[in-house]
Amino acid sequence: MTRVQDIRAGVVGTGFIGAVHVDALRRLGVEVAGIVGSSPERAASKPLGPVVDSYEALLADPRIDVVHLTTPNHLHYAQVKAALEVGKHVVCEKPLAMTAAETGELVELAERSGLVHCTNFNIRFYAQVQEARRRVQAGDVGDVWNVHGGYLQDWLLLPTDWNWRLEPEKGGALRAVGDIGSHWLDLVQFVTGLEVEQVFADLTTAIHVRQRPAAEVETFASADDVTRVDAPMTAEDFAHILVRFRGGARGSCVVSQVSAGRKNRVHFEIDGSRSALAWDGERPEELWVGNRDEPSELLLRGMGGVAQLPPGHAEGFADTFRELYRAVYRAVAAGEQGDDYPTFRAGHVENVIAEAVARSHRDQTWVEVTL
Repeated sequence: MTRVQDIRAGVVGTGFIGAVHVDALRRLGVEVAGIVGSSPERAASKPLGPVVDSYEALLADPRIDVVHLTTPNHLHYAQVKAALEVGKHVVCEKPLAMTAAETGELVELAERSGLVHCTNFNIRFYAQVQEARRRVQAGDVGDVWNVHGGYLQDWLLLPTDWNWRLEPEKGGALRAVGDIGSHWLDLVQFVTGLEVEQVFADLTTAIHVRQRPAAEVETFASADDVTRVDAPMTAEDFAHILVRFRGGARGSCVVSQVSAGRKNRVHFEIDGSRSALAWDGERPEELWVGNRDEPSELLLRGMGGVAQLPPGHAEGFADTFRELYRAVYRAVAAGEQGDDYPTFRAGHVENVIAEAVARSHRDQTWVEVTL
């Protein structure tokens, strides 16, 4: 069997998440053999790895086995197809594509190819998220009745905050739901093992006109001293979504990118017939267990599972990427798709749910999620 250390990767995109991908791969001992940016000059300005002049040149390099796509959303569909066509394994940031029709096609192509494919839902790989899933599967919670929580950020709180995700032609018609709501919906389905059956959504645009920089800015970068122009907004800043799961459980979530002070708070609570579980990404080393007749518990992360550091040595956001890629590259080394990480099918599910959310908001009614 091929060793993980013998597999070479190419990373496309040199922004915030591209750098996280590179860091995680290096910590696994995977050689990053090529980096593609929006231009060779921009890629060369980042200390991420050897610069390749174009995506086409990266795909033509026989040394590169796996392609990581961290590019703007509207580029994913064509880039994934091109990688599969030349026999490269693919890790793609979500959303997998702009529409469910496109993601459905990519799932079919990927599964027919026999190549390893992954949608980058990294939040599954927090150790206490995995522990929560184990407890649900073991029956500790009993029958799941109620799933609630949300994903809150503040990085788009001000009218001067800007990123390409605010442009529907690049980011998609849904913004907060597509960007972070998809993570929450994937996460709770992963932990509970339940599938979303119906949604009812209320989407709101709080900032109707933003001040767009005339020059390009990176995600989370400061752009205080730039010329700006008015940019009318159509995509949602926050959303409230009611969920019905197959089997009868109910759920609700609040998704927001304009919640002051919340930098990256993804959280859930699961209420069952025996006990409850709660986890908060701002306190990722803790899992709360709610009990009726005995004291409730606060479990701190132990050793084992996806955890690599001893208890008391905090693991966080960047470590989830490392552990996701550990699973993916184990599959690449084995030469067959694995079952312990989110594939393109998980990406397709989230696009189908997102389109149901958009229809529900438009029609103000419950919408069936049909896969």
